[in-house]
Amino acid sequence: MDVASVVKTNDQQVLAKEQDIYSWPGKAYPLGATVKKTGVNFSLYSKHATQVVLHLFHHRNDSEPFLSFDLDPSIHKRGHYWFVFIAHISHGQVYAFQVDGPWQPNKGLRFNKDKVLIDPYSHAICFSDNYQRLRAIAAGSNMDACMKSVVVDHQTFDWQDSQSPRHSLTDTVIYEMHVAGFTQNPNSGVEQAKRGTYAGIIEKIPYLKSLGVTAVELMPVQQFDTSDAPEGRDNYWGYSPINFFAVHAGYSIEQDPLAAINEFKLLVRELHKAGIEVILDVVFNHTAEGDENGPTFCFKGLQNSAYYLTNKETGEYANYSGCGNTCNANHSVLRRMIIDALHFWVTEMKVDGFRFDLASVLARDSDGNPMKQPPLLWSIDSDPILSSTKIIAEAWDAAGLYQVGSFIGDRWNEWNGKYRDDVRAFWRGDAGCVSRFASRILGSPDIYGGQHHSPHRSVNFICAHDGFTLNDLVSYNEKHNWANGEENRDGDNHNISCNYGIEGPTDIYEIESLRHRQCKNMMATLFLSLGTPMINMGDEVRRTQQGNNNAYCQNNDLSWFDWTLVDKHPDLHRFVALLSKLRSAEPTLEWNMHRSLNSVLDAVEICWHGVTPNQPDWGERSHSLALTVIHPLTNDELYVVCNAYWDPLEFTIPDCDQSDWHLVIDTSADSPHDIYAIDDAPRYPQNSILVKGRSMVVMVAKTPDTP
Repeated sequence: MDVASVVKTNDQQVLAKEQDIYSWPGKAYPLGATVKKTGVNFSLYSKHATQVVLHLFHHRNDSEPFLSFDLDPSIHKRGHYWFVFIAHISHGQVYAFQVDGPWQPNKGLRFNKDKVLIDPYSHAICFSDNYQRLRAIAAGSNMDACMKSVVVDHQTFDWQDSQSPRHSLTDTVIYEMHVAGFTQNPNSGVEQAKRGTYAGIIEKIPYLKSLGVTAVELMPVQQFDTSDAPEGRDNYWGYSPINFFAVHAGYSIEQDPLAAINEFKLLVRELHKAGIEVILDVVFNHTAEGDENGPTFCFKGLQNSAYYLTNKETGEYANYSGCGNTCNANHSVLRRMIIDALHFWVTEMKVDGFRFDLASVLARDSDGNPMKQPPLLWSIDSDPILSSTKIIAEAWDAAGLYQVGSFIGDRWNEWNGKYRDDVRAFWRGDAGCVSRFASRILGSPDIYGGQHHSPHRSVNFICAHDGFTLNDLVSYNEKHNWANGEENRDGDNHNISCNYGIEGPTDIYEIESLRHRQCKNMMATLFLSLGTPMINMGDEVRRTQQGNNNAYCQNNDLSWFDWTLVDKHPDLHRFVALLSKLRSAEPTLEWNMHRSLNSVLDAVEICWHGVTPNQPDWGERSHSLALTVIHPLTNDELYVVCNAYWDPLEFTIPDCDQSDWHLVIDTSADSPHDIYAIDDAPRYPQNSILVKGRSMVVMVAKTPDTP
């Protein structure tokens, strides 16, 4: 044909003459679609495929390809790799595969020649306007209702000499956030086109800086299937990946897979300029293809057993992820893909680290058994390209494998679920919590002390995306997930929460005041604890989800950041911002970077107290604890009182030689007297202090001539 064809995805266009598009044998490496001067090389792994067809489309909405190439295994296959070079196509070309082979589910083979497959290595994915998830499940072709891959040439992006801040863990404050939810609300002040986008976050960088945030942890931005949710709802959180490389296009202004790449890079660049790192929440433990009754998008139709754990007799999927399938992460093919994906995000997209969702799944072998030396996790730990990144494990899975304190590796940091639970329980006033609480604020030596781990191995958090927000933690006794359409069965029942008298919002001053104080107590505990603190989006202004502790399908104002709360709770925002400054002013930023937790605790002089100095009460019925800490380099001394008892207690303050005590924090006081900068902290002249019930006091010792 002599007619010029337009290959485009939304506003991106590539002109080509169809009669000039032809194929050469190509090369097996690199995998995926690689742009060359005269065309594109495609490479695909499939060990048991009997036929591979590459389709080229003019547009993402096309129901038929304009050209197809049937790969001849004698020419286009070496080992288990299928490849072909197509001349005179380039960046923006829309393509997909159809692959045939045995249908033997009991042997882990689920080939289906009717289903259109995306490239597992594609860096951009587009959806037909007629996309239907169910069509990838039902019998017959889904060519007119599928997703497709897009060829990407990572053309030069102007990074403007920006560099990663590379903060040490000693001065890192992580802010976990949802890309869309951060600015989606009309009251965000962000112009409508940018709400819920990567660009929208850029406009809020000054807000993040005001909090003292040094790293944002973005909930999934790997392309996911929003329709993987109960009928009539969206998969809002994004824990439903269809690909490990592509940037989620729905978070771009243009809703375009190619535009999303540069918009994401722009976000990273501007955050780096502001001194803020970018950590991605990555999902390698399961995909959007679900179980044996789920759709076929990619992995199932290419080499099912290489990507998923299945029962070798029935073909049913293992479900250690709780999401229908479990990735066979230590299979050589998938292990290589995960490493390649991590390299891509670091080298091309310039991100600074990763939080691995349900990371304990990645420790399982092909039979689902936990491995003592899992190859993937050790590969990540020792990889030179990843050596300067932060790697954080959610050190458990949905099938009971709990590895907090025992996760493999030297560099891994861990979400410390025990920190969350024990701090919540202490401040709620549960019995028998004092000893565990003491361990948590010291970096959890009972968990990490015996393995010579860093004092920052523990990523401390009170709340995260999964569970109650901080406001709801102190406002609800029970979860309220009815809006999810699962009759309130979903979500964790073990929340360690308390409503303090009334379920949900109230105008009763005494209850509301107590709730507000508890928020400050837990935030102060978080920032003063040894370890790496993480804040959940909006907790600094008491964002609420109205008691929903599993809002994964709530793409609405239930989940979005309500920016009116910044004006409603400015005192809590100020409190958190000053906590960040107090933490950054701590003079141990470098001296303990390469020391073990035990050696740090040995070097710091710690004395435990109760209401009387040097007489701590470790009993089952104790609800209060005090300690003094003397820094080994500067001899600076802190006195900290945590009173989780419901009545006030009088604490005798330990003597401080040649120094005066100055009050830095009193969570029972009204702003601005609840927290002071060190230099502004008023002298406390008395030798005892009445600490209000469920409140926290922090003092610093200063010599009389200290400014």
